Amino acid sequence: MSANTFDPDLKFDSPNPAFDIAQPEVLTSPVVFASPHSGCHYPEEFLKMSRLDNRAIRRSEDAFVDALFAVAPNFGAPLLRAHFPRAYVDANRESYELDHDMFAEPLPEWVNTKSSRVLAGLGTVAKVVAGGAEIYRNQLKFEEVHHRIKTFHRPYHEALDGLIQNALNKFGACLLIDCHSMPSSAMPHPSGAPSLPDIILGDCHGISCSQDIVQTTETTLRDLGLSVDHNKPYAGGFTTRHYANKYDNVQTLQIEINRALYMDEVHIRRHSGFDRTAERMRILISRLTDINEKILPFKSAAK
Repeated sequence: MSANTFDPDLKFDSPNPAFDIAQPEVLTSPVVFASPHSGCHYPEEFLKMSRLDNRAIRRSEDAFVDALFAVAPNFGAPLLRAHFPRAYVDANRESYELDHDMFAEPLPEWVNTKSSRVLAGLGTVAKVVAGGAEIYRNQLKFEEVHHRIKTFHRPYHEALDGLIQNALNKFGACLLIDCHSMPSSAMPHPSGAPSLPDIILGDCHGISCSQDIVQTTETTLRDLGLSVDHNKPYAGGFTTRHYANKYDNVQTLQIEINRALYMDEVHIRRHSGFDRTAERMRILISRLTDINEKILPFKSAAK
């Protein structure tokens, strides 16, 4: 596929609004589900800035994850879905984690240019997509990136913060499930086993979520026939750390789903395993939203 050849599943319209929230008719659960990386609305001006074709630009996208968790409102829990793609702005980063080499002018001193994510090329505005291919033809202007962050990253987190506060106000506690997917071939299995895990649970190495909830999640998934590992190589990103640290009685758990379970990773299409995977997530959602509220009060070990 040549640069900027049309991909029928890629949306060229601007991601406006930045997100939507699928709300339950009645809020009956303290669980909040969020999908920060499943957005697929690519501004055409952004695609023109990219050296990648319209399929390669999607390598970092958690395609269809929002659809896998779409039934959450049926169980009394909201689902926050970003519309903007991760390659454009990454909502699972601090507001300003930026690589100074990507810019034509010096960055403000307050910008975080030294984080491990920036050094890997995966800052708030990424230098590369998954697999390491560089995104941009030319250097960027900070003013344009600043606009992206104000327009998309900031409203997404304002909305997520609001959902968490709603749960705290009603239930006195909240469990945030940050929903992601992982490439099937991008990592060795942490235990050295020949097959990749189906699911990786990230709790920041025990800091962001109680073992009761992690164990409930793992047991539910294993009972559904899925292999589960913890924290390697995905222990949780900005969202998982930030909200567990920001509030008492907020637990956060990142869920990474192996894309091979439900999609053709080359052509970015759902395959025959999608419905089975969605049903497994429905059962997990049902279990988590029915969890005993007495085990939700929690104070992050990082505090």
